[in-house]
Amino acid sequence: QVQLVESGGGVVQAGGSLRLSCAASGRTFSRYAMGWFRQAPGKEREFAAAISAYAHSASVAASVSGRFTISRDDAKNTVYLQMNSLKPEDTAVYYCAASDRYMSTKSADFGSWGQGTQVTVSS
Repeated sequence: QVQLVESGGGVVQAGGSLRLSCAASGRTFSRYAMGWFRQAPGKEREFAAAISAYAHSASVAASVSGRFTISRDDAKNTVYLQMNSLKPEDTAVYYCAASDRYMSTKSADFGSWGQGTQVTVSS
């Protein structure tokens, strides 16, 4: 399994930006698809963004398209989620996850999860 530690969450006003980081352990980080999922209070966890192994492709949820960008730096074993034009409905705990598949957007395909980082967007 991969050990994951998220950082970068916080409180921001609507329209602002945050960048989340997720540091991973292990020597084979580049082989994992990486994803960001989020869970708002009282709601189920949902997909936000994912990037394939070797960064060949990426996908974002329709609700964040044009505002969120996922990227990875395999030399640093780190995946990022750049969040711009934040809205109050983006408020959630954001989780980083790793999948041994080449690419996926389904939470069931991700076997390693971080502890989560809180993002709060005030109106």
